[in-house]
Amino acid sequence: MSSLDYAKGLHDLGDGCHAWMLPDGSWGWSNAGLITGSGTSLLVDTLFDLALTREMLAGITPVTATNPIATLVNTHSDGDHVFGNELLAERDVEIIASAAAAELMTQEAVDALANIKKIDGPTGDFARHIFGPFDFEGITATGPDRTFEGELTLDVGGREVHLIQVGPAHTAGDVIVHVPDARLLYSGDILFVGGTPIAWAGPIDRWIAALERILDMDLVTILPGHGPVSGKTEVAEMREYLVHVQEQARKRFEEGLSVDDAIASIDLGRWADLPEHGRLAQNVINVYQQLDPSMERPERLTVLGRIAQLEGFPAKKEEQV
Repeated sequence: MSSLDYAKGLHDLGDGCHAWMLPDGSWGWSNAGLITGSGTSLLVDTLFDLALTREMLAGITPVTATNPIATLVNTHSDGDHVFGNELLAERDVEIIASAAAAELMTQEAVDALANIKKIDGPTGDFARHIFGPFDFEGITATGPDRTFEGELTLDVGGREVHLIQVGPAHTAGDVIVHVPDARLLYSGDILFVGGTPIAWAGPIDRWIAALERILDMDLVTILPGHGPVSGKTEVAEMREYLVHVQEQARKRFEEGLSVDDAIASIDLGRWADLPEHGRLAQNVINVYQQLDPSMERPERLTVLGRIAQLEGFPAKKEEQV
């Protein structure tokens, strides 16, 4: 992702709120949150594999020893935010997610990622490049005990925590977690900082609306799904990226360009050097799908191949020296 300087591990965000952060925020290196109340706490998301999640649970014991985790909220269904869920279920922690996210938290999703690292060819090479550090073997998909739609207010040791469903956007069931008395938000992957967002579900219109909703909230601190602790400046910047991509893709659709020609011809301007810039491929595909619902939806494996090509992977031999 980015070279933005932030450290791995537990961060005190103030007012009884914490973050567990995994630099550099690129594929799979995600953030989790911890909200404490009187003698209890709520965990926001787990991590991409069991080893990382065990490390996090051990690392947050200075907080959870006196405020044990009673609730886990998953902000969405992507593996880097849910694959450690079983370790919380073993502790009888209640798991909550949106109903749309719950439908996607399947063993099939776990197995698909494990298998993608085993395929031959350039796409498999790219998958091993981005997912190589993570161990997907032996993970048991563990979905929520409770689901909701719209909004849900929780009591965490005497303080209110608001769950707000803003998906489909990044994924089908995105949820943001608002702690009003701390003026703090755990955004999940509604916000990427220092890297390129990717619209697996969309529509991008709805994602833009989610970012605008965040901009209208009384907030000082925002923990993104990936990247360093942020504020509204970073939210506004990501909104501008999505607006730019949507406008450029729609223009090319109306001009009759194929999706491949559209992807190849879009100038990302000031975002051209943003890490994971190849995710433009899926973002353009998403806009085209919204404008033409009959368009065939490529599998994620195919999309990964397009992203790899845009990012020049594998690098030429002289670039690998």
